[in-house]
Amino acid sequence: MLDKDVTGLAPVLQLGEEVAAALAEGRPVVALESTIITHGMPWPKNVETARLVEADIRAGGAVPATIAALDGKLHVGLSDGTLERLAQSEDVMKCSRADLAIALATGRPGSTTVAATMMAAHAAGIEVFATGGIGGVHRGAETSFDISADLDELARTPVCVVAAGAKALLDLPKTLEVLETRGVPVIAHGQDAFPAFWSRDSGLAAPYRVDTADEIAGLLELRDRFGDHGGVLVANPVPEADEIPPSQIASAIEQALAEAARRSVSGKAVTPFILAMIYELTKGRSLVTNIALVRNNARLAAAIAVALAGRRKKTAADRLSSDV
Repeated sequence: MLDKDVTGLAPVLQLGEEVAAALAEGRPVVALESTIITHGMPWPKNVETARLVEADIRAGGAVPATIAALDGKLHVGLSDGTLERLAQSEDVMKCSRADLAIALATGRPGSTTVAATMMAAHAAGIEVFATGGIGGVHRGAETSFDISADLDELARTPVCVVAAGAKALLDLPKTLEVLETRGVPVIAHGQDAFPAFWSRDSGLAAPYRVDTADEIAGLLELRDRFGDHGGVLVANPVPEADEIPPSQIASAIEQALAEAARRSVSGKAVTPFILAMIYELTKGRSLVTNIALVRNNARLAAAIAVALAGRRKKTAADRLSSDV
């Protein structure tokens, strides 16, 4: 069911059959971005990972909804064939809030960033979204003004985003500061430290800690009562066995940032460029960790979506009982 405030998207919104049935029946659904497929990993690892993540969500009792712009439609839930087509496509637009309408109007293929995925998820009525890491304030933003639209989207769009914190190549203290200013709750899952994507501990304290999916679902249900509010960021640390300690990843990040500056890489090209360089510098280890953390986030997101759906059904039943 579409949100009442965004029904104007109905003509271009294409729900997959599985997703449409789950939403109609009040069953849990987890949104997934597609930039990680088109800009974050090479073929065929990208489609292999996408399928693993979708399988993790199904194993957790929820329905996966991978989102992308294709043929002038905003697809929420891709068939296996369409997923493979996207993974092999070239010249795919990297769509944030500013770009999504352009991709749809021109019919160009577009993968969705955190911001665009939140937009689409909210339009479709999906409340939980799993990703790798959010964008944020880039290092040197005081002169470049390079700040991800993800932060403003979290401030405006009521979707719970489960991520392994913000990407470690960013200015994490400033990113947390902007999130606080925008009124976005930032919650670490199961630990006191704010995670840093490949590493479990950024050296920064998380504003809040919550230990269970049901507690997070309770927060989402209560926050929804305020009406006019934005999203929630659940920072879920990468499993300990898969992390790259900060002392080991820091050198690769610094080298990649320096090379990006030397080549004058800017805007949306910065993150894919740096991630590719870090992959080379770590001899592929960063990609192994990336896959592990995305799957870990998908599992937690599924648990949150299941708990939230259960709470929604109980609330509806209680209201029905009180009306009798």
